Amino acid sequence: QVQLVESGGGLVQAGGSLRVFCAASARTFSLYAMGWFRQAPGKEREFVAAIIRSGGTTRYEDSVKGRITISRDNANNTMYLQMNSMKPEDTAVYYCAQGKTIVPAPTRDGYDYWGQGTQVTVSS
Repeated sequence: QVQLVESGGGLVQAGGSLRVFCAASARTFSLYAMGWFRQAPGKEREFVAAIIRSGGTTRYEDSVKGRITISRDNANNTMYLQMNSMKPEDTAVYYCAQGKTIVPAPTRDGYDYWGQGTQVTVSS
């Protein structure tokens, strides 16, 4: 059973930075793509970023390109999301997910294990 635990969320001012983490329990972490999604109140869960299993290829949702960086450390079963120049519209619960394949998919159906989420709030 794969367990994913997010951490690092919190309150940050607009223009600030925050780094969130995803710790995975399974030895299979390095075998699959990983992704970050977010869900704001009253909205659907949306794709933020994803990374191939080796870490060499990434993809991002258009609104976060240039501000957010996804990375992973397969030796420590951990994934990261570095967020800079944050905006109030980045406020959401951020979820990490393990992919079904090695390909970093931009949609929810590309993932089969999810964490419980970590709250990120950006004040204006």
